Amino acid sequence: MSIGNSPESPEDDRNFPADDRDSIGRALQQGRIAAGLTVDEVSASTRVRIPIVHAIEEDDFSRCGGDVYARGHIRTLARAVGMDPAPLIEQYDAEHGGRPAPTPAAPLFEAERIRPEPRRPNWTAAMVAAIVAVVGFVGFTMFSGNDAAPGSGAVAEGPAPDKKTTSPTVKPTKTKDTKPAPTDSAIAAVPKDKVTVKLTATDDKSWISAKASDGKLLFDGLLLKGESKTFQDDERVDLILGNAGPIELFVNGKKIEEKFESGAVERLSYAKGDPEAG
Repeated sequence: MSIGNSPESPEDDRNFPADDRDSIGRALQQGRIAAGLTVDEVSASTRVRIPIVHAIEEDDFSRCGGDVYARGHIRTLARAVGMDPAPLIEQYDAEHGGRPAPTPAAPLFEAERIRPEPRRPNWTAAMVAAIVAVVGFVGFTMFSGNDAAPGSGAVAEGPAPDKKTTSPTVKPTKTKDTKPAPTDSAIAAVPKDKVTVKLTATDDKSWISAKASDGKLLFDGLLLKGESKTFQDDERVDLILGNAGPIELFVNGKKIEEKFESGAVERLSYAKGDPEAG
């Protein structure tokens, strides 16, 4: 018998594992149980997904995505439960056609690990930044407004020479406009071919009645403090003043200087031309 072909050769033991040797998945499962770890704990510590851990412990490596991923997961799980990964890797190579060509394993099987969730936008920080920006803008605007105040005063003083040159022409017009009262000038413009009567309650209310020359009632009621009434007719206006004292009276543009007594009842009649009391 040839010694090189002896069935007891060590090389044959490497290529054909002994029948009493546990499978890779069985060995990893027993190592995990001996370490007192659950599948969830192993998955959390290795970042290998739970379904893949269960599949490897059942010797199903199809979910690993290839030999390179499978070898990486076996090595990771073995170290997590305190086992030496080298015999398990050799066993896997012997059962799956030998060691694959060297590839950068870490980037490949890293994709199969549990990836952290993408970070969500920090809305709180964004809101705080927006508030700070708004407050800063408002503060800057207020500060700029305060700084600009002296400048605005300086600008207002700039056109002073123009005001000096125009002031001589403005002053005479102002004195002319302010001398007559607005009501006087308005009444002075009444037509001369009519009778125009204006009554104003100066400091108290007064009951008045006004009729035209044909007997038509022009007004009958209270004239409150500060109110005015104007009546006009072609021939004559007849008045009855229930409280004549507070009444200021203009007839045909002229003020009636006669002072009426407060509480007195006056019956007056005015025609065209100079005012004459009837």
